[in-house]
Formats: sequence, structure tokens, C-alpha cells
Amino acid sequence: MNVKKKNSGRRGKFVEWLKSEGLIKIEGWARDGLTDEQIAANIGISRSTLNEWKKKYSDISDTLKRGKEVVDRQVENALLKRALGYQYNEVTQEKTWSDDLGIYEMSVTKIVIKEVNPDVTAQIFWLKNRKPKDWRDKQDIQHSGNVEINNPMKDLTAEELRKLINK
Repeated sequence: MNVKKKNSGRRGKFVEWLKSEGLIKIEGWARDGLTDEQIAANIGISRSTLNEWKKKYSDISDTLKRGKEVVDRQVENALLKRALGYQYNEVTQEKTWSDDLGIYEMSVTKIVIKEVNPDVTAQIFWLKNRKPKDWRDKQDIQHSGNVEINNPMKDLTAEELRKLINK
């Protein structure tokens, strides 16, 4: 009797992730900042399988890139904002009685303009990554020309040097 083994579901699993709904989930996870390893776990596969899928199926690869690009841009913008400093409004609200409505409601009682000073660490990080030739820790300096050493004993013979030492 010849019995066929039932497919465990592993083979062909990629098909559901190539559909619109699957790609939307993958893009959302990437946009949320999940790593490829975390995304693979959400799908129910290993990271190496996800890497194979990215090579074989451009839709999956492109979707991951698109999702990661959004969050990368948000982080870049936040870093730049922090490096340059910024202002924001701090809004204070308190419960107040509304005679018109007959209920308590939240009312703005004070707005204060606050300032966040530029962050030197963020500036250094930005510059080292954006302008590495100018801002990296190790600078390559080339020197041209000769280095001359003034040695008053350079013309003495070995015998003359021995006499000087023994004096």
C-alpha cells in the first residue's frame, strides 16, 4: 500500500506572504522597527528562510526595504532635530466646570514655549557618519619632504666614538 505523506505546510508557505495581505503585514512589521529575525519569527520561519525568500521573491525584498526606509527616515529626522535643538509648546490642562455644558472639561490653562538645546553627542554622531573624511577619529596625514636630523657626531669613526665614550 502506497501512502502519501501529508504536506506539513512548510513547503509553499511563502505563497500566502506574497499575497497583498501578507506583504502589508511584512511592511508594517518593518516600519515598526522589527528586525529580520523578529519578522521571520512572526511569519513562523527561520531567518535563513527569510533571507532565501528575499533572494527569490523581489516582492518580499522590496516590501522589507520600503517598510524599513520609513522608520530609518524618521530616526534620521529625529537625530537631526536633536543635533540642532528645537522648540516645543508645553501645554498645561486642568479640569474646569463648564456652565454651558454642565460638566467638567479639560481646558488649556497655560502654554509655555520650551527649548531643547542642541545635543553635542548627536552632532558628533551625525558628522562622523555624514562626513567621515573630515570627522572620523583617525585622521590620515601625509607628509612630503625630508626630515633632517642634526647629529654632530655623524662624521666620527667608530674609533673616535670609542675614545669619547671612555673619557
